[in-house]
Amino acid sequence: MRELTKAEEEVMQILWGLKKGLVKDILDQMPEPKPAYNTVSTVVRILEKKGFIGHKAYGKTHEYFPLIPRDKYRKFYLNNLITGHFNGSFKNLVSFFAKENSVNMEEMEEIIKELSDNPNEKKDE
Repeated sequence: MRELTKAEEEVMQILWGLKKGLVKDILDQMPEPKPAYNTVSTVVRILEKKGFIGHKAYGKTHEYFPLIPRDKYRKFYLNNLITGHFNGSFKNLVSFFAKENSVNMEEMEEIIKELSDNPNEKKDE
């Protein structure tokens, strides 16, 4: 799996939300100013070539759907972030966000409680 560009991730976020859709459906979900239809179509074809999405053809019309679940990409992305920017340390990541975002003690306690309640729980991927 490879990391997505900003444009690719924006399309994937929309497609994950829609579950399936035409290029027009993806474009309709994008904020203003909307990119050109051809731009979105190109990004979709790139995502398909990378193996992130598939399609079902209805004549000349293609309905696209995610092949990579959001949780699987999220896990991959966060692992790359931690490895590349925090020396592979989750502790360094949490410490950074705690300092930069002024996480208060109540929030930290909630995070610790959530982690300790479900230490080995696996989310569906």
